[in-house]
Formats: sequence, C-alpha cells, structure tokens
Amino acid sequence: MDLDMVRYLSQLGRLSFTDEELEKMAEDMTGIIEIMDTIKEIDVTYEPIKDNHNVYLNDLRKDISADSYPTAQILQNAVNSEDAFVVPKVVE
Repeated sequence: MDLDMVRYLSQLGRLSFTDEELEKMAEDMTGIIEIMDTIKEIDVTYEPIKDNHNVYLNDLRKDISADSYPTAQILQNAVNSEDAFVVPKVVE
C-alpha cells in the first residue's frame, strides 16, 4: 500500500500521523492485506460428509429402555403430597 492511500485513509478517519508513522502504517497495512490474500486462497466450501468426521456410530451407547424409579421414591422429599413438585413462583 502506498503512502498516498494511507494518507487518504487517515484523512477519512480524521487521524493525523507523522511521516514516520505513515510509513509504518503503510507497512502494517500491506502486511494485513497480504494475510487477507492468503486467507482468500483457502477453500472454505461446506461438505456435509466431512462435517461429522469425529462422530463414530460404533462409539454411541445403545438405546435400551430401562425401568424408571418408582413414583413414591421420587416424591418422598416433595413438599406437596399430591404427587407433584412445588416450585417457587417466577411470574406474578
């Protein structure tokens, strides 16, 4: 990036730089633009097949039904004896 472009951009941003700062800014901006050009070369197309490449179906647990806890055991510490949980009121 040349000094005229950096000077123009600094005027648009209402920034004031010395000549040395302008040269340093031009070097920095050139480096940033080079990095962005490198990033543009990376292929970022989405491939759904590759999306779940870390999920292996053999590692998942089996879906086996199991008996639930008895209702009396679950509700033994409940405040209300009408087979329900009592929770604090959130909305008036």
